[in-house]
Amino acid sequence: MSQPLAERLRPRTLDDYIGQKHLVGEGAVLRKMIEAGRITSFILWGPPGVGKTTLAQIIANKLETPFYTLSAVTSGVKDVRDVIERAKNGRFFSQSSPILFIDEIHRFSKSQQDSLLGAVEKGIVTLIGATTENPSFEVIRPLLSRCQIYVLKALEKEDLLQLIDRAISTDTELKKRRIIVKETGAMLRYSGGDARKLLNILELIVDGESTDEVTITNEKVENRLQQNPLAYDKDGEMHYDIISAFIKSIRGSDPDAALYWMARMIEGGEDPQFIARRMVISAAEDIGLANPNALLLANAAFDSVMKIGWPEGRIPLAECAVYLATSPKSNSAYLGIDCALQTVRETGNIPVPLHLRNAPTSLMKDLGYSDGYIYPHDYPGHFQIQQYMPDELVNERLWHAQHSPSEEKQYQYMLHCWGDRFKK
Repeated sequence: MSQPLAERLRPRTLDDYIGQKHLVGEGAVLRKMIEAGRITSFILWGPPGVGKTTLAQIIANKLETPFYTLSAVTSGVKDVRDVIERAKNGRFFSQSSPILFIDEIHRFSKSQQDSLLGAVEKGIVTLIGATTENPSFEVIRPLLSRCQIYVLKALEKEDLLQLIDRAISTDTELKKRRIIVKETGAMLRYSGGDARKLLNILELIVDGESTDEVTITNEKVENRLQQNPLAYDKDGEMHYDIISAFIKSIRGSDPDAALYWMARMIEGGEDPQFIARRMVISAAEDIGLANPNALLLANAAFDSVMKIGWPEGRIPLAECAVYLATSPKSNSAYLGIDCALQTVRETGNIPVPLHLRNAPTSLMKDLGYSDGYIYPHDYPGHFQIQQYMPDELVNERLWHAQHSPSEEKQYQYMLHCWGDRFKK
């Protein structure tokens, strides 16, 4: 049986590699390391189908060094130690360190990650990890400190069009057919920047035609995928599409849709911690100050899943999803911190006003640190107007209330305290 198109078309060199120019383009950081013949341990973080595994294999081929692969889904601590032992025994003095590629490294437990530390630190192996999850949350700090993090992006439209053209013009199987690409919009839309998904869609359309001539249109792609929606998604690549639908259903206050998309994730074998973590984010980002209890409940749901496991963990997850979906919504805190970050980037390190500075020494007091600071608790209502922003930003507003029932109380309190400043 022939290999899948995505496997047949897997690049073997950097020149054949499509996308990620910020990492492997001319003069980019990874290309320079590879061309110099020495690489350090790093983790590739990005969505599925953007070339993480392929890039690791290209690096191993280019450096002509032993290449070991482990999957975090199927490997245990013993497997890690066995590979490290083989790498140690099989290395010659003239060789670069063997490369140990760990796919889905975010699924490794703490003990599995701990078992890697010594080998990475001593240079017995050069670790290349691949993850679809933020390494800051999923990789232990000692291992993270020994690795660079490189972020891979979903492929751009031009990259995907180049991939379609290469598949049709170079693949041995596709060249046997006369393929006419009349429209590409549906293929690009369904692929979501995922090269593997795009090639699976292309192969599905071509294999579904009985004649040697195949004309690809948006209508044909949509019809074929509706008939066989999982045919191009055998490895759970709708992960990002479904979590997006789930979060948008919560944001849109639709508890039925939220439960449906959660059920799709559960049936698809999604990691319950992933679902719980996304709800914690949603509680802060989408519900926010309109219902501060949402964040408490989301954290409680996360803790419950960790404590009681599966399948009972589905119950607190469902409770949380319904609660978030039926809560009033506000993203004022989310918008506020983004506005503050943008202000900081534009204005730089503005000095802290003297009256707000700490004065632990007599020298600092002599220099005026903390001089003139008003202690709010000494005044009626525990408030007294004084300047807290730097002089350059004294009239800047970053947080704007959105007047949900809960947030309206906070807004009215701000009006009571600050008057006209909060009427803007």
